[in-house]
Amino acid sequence: MTRLRIGTRGSSLALWQANHIAESLAKLHGVETELVRIRTSGDRLQSASVAQVNEAIGAEGGKGIFIKEIEDALLSGAVDLAVHSMKDVPTETPAGLMFAAVTRREDARDCLISREGLTLENLPQSARVGTSSLRRQAQLRHHRPDLDVVDLRGNVDTRIRKLEGGEFDAIVLAMAGVTRLGASAKVTQIFDEDLMLPAVGQGALGIETRADDLQTSRFVAALDDAETRACITAERALLRELQGGCQVPLGAWGRVRGGELHVEAAVFSAAGTEFVRFDEAGTPGEAEAIGIRLALILIEAGADRILRLAGRSVGSS
Repeated sequence: MTRLRIGTRGSSLALWQANHIAESLAKLHGVETELVRIRTSGDRLQSASVAQVNEAIGAEGGKGIFIKEIEDALLSGAVDLAVHSMKDVPTETPAGLMFAAVTRREDARDCLISREGLTLENLPQSARVGTSSLRRQAQLRHHRPDLDVVDLRGNVDTRIRKLEGGEFDAIVLAMAGVTRLGASAKVTQIFDEDLMLPAVGQGALGIETRADDLQTSRFVAALDDAETRACITAERALLRELQGGCQVPLGAWGRVRGGELHVEAAVFSAAGTEFVRFDEAGTPGEAEAIGIRLALILIEAGADRILRLAGRSVGSS
């Protein structure tokens, strides 16, 4: 019987995601699997800021700090497939690898968990809110410039422990991760897109395989969700056109409605005082073109200047 090795990070969320894929493969194909835990650069430097991690490993814009070592193991043949949160995946896939499936997306939105059960609107002035994401920080500052928005790294469990230990008044997390870990009862507010646009790829899982491993790729392909793949393709094309990593203050959300793919995106200054926001639509089959068109609209409206001020350089690919 075929036995596949799944490369994964060792956090509770990553293990949940890998086990979810393992169970799906067993149900569909009767395939046996084993999880191979791999410690990534992002995991080793949990106490450092993303900028410090980039400096330590020579990365740029947070690109690949949570998946590089897993991809190396995949390329070397140490594992047969890898399960990633798509929001952690750089827009360029290494030669020899492919995403054989993008699974059905969980809730893409962000959520607030506060110690006192308060919403963003009701948090007291100068409340201490933790998140590692520049995208979230910028949108929080846009809506509540009085808040003390502080960098917070660590896995979901660690962040919730720090909140409950009194280090923060509230934290912002991806709703998908909170749901997958069975902690949705702790959520005090789910942000709609008017309050906070999610990250590119947020809520979706990508399954990466070697391009020449046809059997594994065929097994995995049965888990692909066409609608989710179209949304993620458009969002990632947008990000690639802006030449950004996962730490660009960009929010984007693609959704298929009435057979049409709609993508909304915004670029914010770090302080949240400036932003440009637009949407674009088309058929799911032109997902990549939609993302590129939307990126060019944002650039024309000043996104490149805003991102340069945030220390990023953008432009047409």
